[in-house]
Amino acid sequence: MTRHITHLRDLGPEGVARVLAQAVAWKEAPPGKIFADKLLAMVFFNPSLRTRASFEAAMLRHGGNAIVLEVGNGTWKLEDRDGVVMDGDRAEHVKEAVPVLARYADALAVRTFSGGVSDAEDELDPVIAAFRAHSPVPVISMESAREHPCQGLADLLTVQKAFGTTKVPVTLTWAPHMKPLPKAVPNSFLLTAAACGADITVAHPEGYELTPEVRAEAEAYAKATGGSVRFTHNQGEALKGAKAVCAKAWGPATGAADSGTAASMSSLGPWMPTAAHMHAAAKDAVFLHCLPVRRNLEVHDSVLDGPWSRVTDEAENRFHVQRALLASMF
Repeated sequence: MTRHITHLRDLGPEGVARVLAQAVAWKEAPPGKIFADKLLAMVFFNPSLRTRASFEAAMLRHGGNAIVLEVGNGTWKLEDRDGVVMDGDRAEHVKEAVPVLARYADALAVRTFSGGVSDAEDELDPVIAAFRAHSPVPVISMESAREHPCQGLADLLTVQKAFGTTKVPVTLTWAPHMKPLPKAVPNSFLLTAAACGADITVAHPEGYELTPEVRAEAEAYAKATGGSVRFTHNQGEALKGAKAVCAKAWGPATGAADSGTAASMSSLGPWMPTAAHMHAAAKDAVFLHCLPVRRNLEVHDSVLDGPWSRVTDEAENRFHVQRALLASMF
């Protein structure tokens, strides 16, 4: 059976532990040409900096290679819906494109953001689902509508390196932005932290709830690993005693903005993490953000340039967890 890694449930708590252990070991003593003669086909529906560079680096540094395809920019636009009349700008269906790519490469990697239609559609993860359905070789997610598993793993590797364990109090806090952003990154931080046995608190304004499905999955992981999950609208309370503070902007729950239960993002500026926020956390707390970050809108300079910031280490750790994931797939 082809092994895909597109959601945290493909690994489960035991798989997460194995990946992090391998990443730690290889960070200290890098492996040799473990990907010799292996080829990864990377399909980007959306832009990337760290994801593209870290996956390519992992392949190239260990004897493999990567093909990079940008959908609609040098390749045909791809249709993923079944049964549609293809009379629009999508000239090729994934039913043909994916099996063809699988004939050339040993694994496929896909990056596709939320379409912004609804939380329910994001939960279905339609593009990733289509690649999984039609690929005879393993598929790995480089971020999808529902999750960004590689980012979540890098986040918890950063926590592990900072404290020697992932079983610490961590806080995921909502942060402001100019526009509603997808929930894949906060979903994955929550899921991975829970799978690692952390005591995680999620702080967000009213109306910006994560989906019930993601919350239930996280609670199941926490129950299995001895961790805990709680949600609050009180950011100050959530920061108290946190060893790691992860900030990320995301949009309101489907329908919350229209119903008036979600405040406008422009009115939520005080949620932006500042030095004062970090002083409320544990004395040895570290700060995480997936990047890119809009300075002084999403996170204040005093945090990003302060002693708490581990955002560069966190970005480096993408490389380490991804080569561990790729090795398990190959």
